[in-house]
Amino acid sequence: MADALLLVFSNPVPGREDEFTDWYEHRHLGDVLAVPGVTAARFYENAQTPPSKAEDASESLPAGHSHLAAYELDRDVDDVLAEFGRRVRSGEMPMSEAMDRETMTMTAWRPRGPRLEKGAEADQGI
Repeated sequence: MADALLLVFSNPVPGREDEFTDWYEHRHLGDVLAVPGVTAARFYENAQTPPSKAEDASESLPAGHSHLAAYELDRDVDDVLAEFGRRVRSGEMPMSEAMDRETMTMTAWRPRGPRLEKGAEADQGI
């Protein structure tokens, strides 16, 4: 079980969507998984308004972001983020120019209470 989730909401630079998704899926997720404390990674596309159907995806999506990356962490969030920063600065984790850094947001979340699963309510005292 993850000690924390790191959620990164992002958008591609307009006109560079393919470059952005290729970098995220084939380079960046692997770079992030190489960081001690990151146990899992998954990249998502906003399901409410597919970017291919919107002229400017960042303006048409309810949350203002077309993509989300979710990272599961098993170490202190501050330590993991410090290592991210070190790797970006050293060039070990290159960032893509196809990502719109002005609209990117990153937040870390810790679980509050137990994980609940459908069908297991009786075992969980619900």
